[in-house]
Amino acid sequence: MLPHVTFNDVGHTYKAKTGQNVCALENINFSITQGEFVAVLGPSGCGKSTLLRLLAGLFTATEGQVSIFDFPVVGPQSNTGIVFQKPTLLPWKNVIQNVLFPIQHKEGRISSKAKEAALAMLDMVGLKDFAKHMPEQLSGGMQQRVGIARALLMDPEILIMDEPFSALDALTREQMGFELLDIWRQKPKTVLFITHSISEAVLLADKVLVLSPRPAKILAEIKIDLPRPRSLMTMDTPEFSAYTHSIRKLIYAPTKSNDITGLGAANG
Repeated sequence: MLPHVTFNDVGHTYKAKTGQNVCALENINFSITQGEFVAVLGPSGCGKSTLLRLLAGLFTATEGQVSIFDFPVVGPQSNTGIVFQKPTLLPWKNVIQNVLFPIQHKEGRISSKAKEAALAMLDMVGLKDFAKHMPEQLSGGMQQRVGIARALLMDPEILIMDEPFSALDALTREQMGFELLDIWRQKPKTVLFITHSISEAVLLADKVLVLSPRPAKILAEIKIDLPRPRSLMTMDTPEFSAYTHSIRKLIYAPTKSNDITGLGAANG
């Protein structure tokens, strides 16, 4: 069976505003199986969002190839949904209108079937009773759930998430993590999740990719062997602490801390 997503010797160089060429990614190799949840960690500015945009087809790799089921990604894909750091809701449209906006933009109309699907999606993310509310009436966490519902309404095979909870307070962020796991259980997707939070990555993912400073290389590919469903109790286990401790060492002292024996890691 082919991997769902493959990065094969991928590198990306772009031209900065100063006119200088900047190498963001170098020799990136990894694959994601269908239905797998993969989190990506690394220092600020290392190229995590570039990785995301290459899979989304918003950028084209300057070296190597990004593939979905062995077909090169050459532009935005209809089978890929994106959730950004901010939900970018249209302030003049209510919640259900925001969720339906991609369908309206694509098809020029909204069918009764699409409305029913949007309400079902809002119900799944716990916002059915807020369908007629305006974005300004919602909390940050609720707005992000609208963004997730909007991405899922198109029923993409791949869900790309670019630090979707980074603007939330710590308690809301933790709650949203558990809600995302519940949504993923109900609507299984192949997920590439960018985050700065080590504990968030370990809690959510089947596999964590740890990137080096720019130009980003993969320092380690770590299989998270924690049973599902995961809960607050998962975060209290010695195994959870061991994963977070080892990843923290990799990020803060990558040249001295490559020993993650026993955690299912493969150095990149």
